[in-house]
Amino acid sequence: MKTKTQQEVPAYLAQAGREFYIRVVEDFELEPASLALLASAAKQLDRMAEAREVLTREPVVVNDRFGHPRIHPAVEIERSGAVAFARLLRELALDVEPPSDVRPPRRPGT
Repeated sequence: MKTKTQQEVPAYLAQAGREFYIRVVEDFELEPASLALLASAAKQLDRMAEAREVLTREPVVVNDRFGHPRIHPAVEIERSGAVAFARLLRELALDVEPPSDVRPPRRPGT
């Protein structure tokens, strides 16, 4: 019989995302909406891992059809995945205590 954690892990997650998902579900009790955010964050981890794998085989800078150097598309996939992952983690608010150096935003003109 599968445990609760194994039943909840989305089937589309690869190794990195699956491991992250399982660790978080074991450590936190999440609502269904938060589980959806967690699944999205785990998918971003998988995308970043896929892009990193491509970049281990191919150069970071490639030439376009005109022979001009361009950044490999996998670099942008990895970068956007990292940004999305960070935002999703912030939305999940898994930190128990806020950092001590948090200050309220300044109002314009003050």
